[in-house]
Amino acid sequence: MITSYLPLLVIAVFSSAFIVAALWLGHRITPRRPTPEKEQTYECGETPIGDTHRPLEIKYYIYVLIFLVFATELIFLIPWAVEFRALGVIAFSEMMIFVAVLLVGWLYVWREGLLEWLR
Repeated sequence: MITSYLPLLVIAVFSSAFIVAALWLGHRITPRRPTPEKEQTYECGETPIGDTHRPLEIKYYIYVLIFLVFATELIFLIPWAVEFRALGVIAFSEMMIFVAVLLVGWLYVWREGLLEWLR
């Protein structure tokens, strides 16, 4: 049984060693000559104003999470829609439960006001 996993283990070890070696080699041979201009934050050619090394506001993360939820929903809905006629009533009811759960989550986010840009 364990011998059937041996090729997978060998590939995992070699690929991990290659990644570690590439990162280490890149760290060792990259020249480091820091200057104030190189350490300045790049703002599309504009000179930055104020402190640029501050964390992003939480609203950006919330929008990303909401986008990921709806993108994941599409990943499940598209194959289901392609095979809709062949799946039958049980698959339809299961998908409606899935969409209902997502709708409840979306309504919760909406009622909490997390979809409003300025709060």
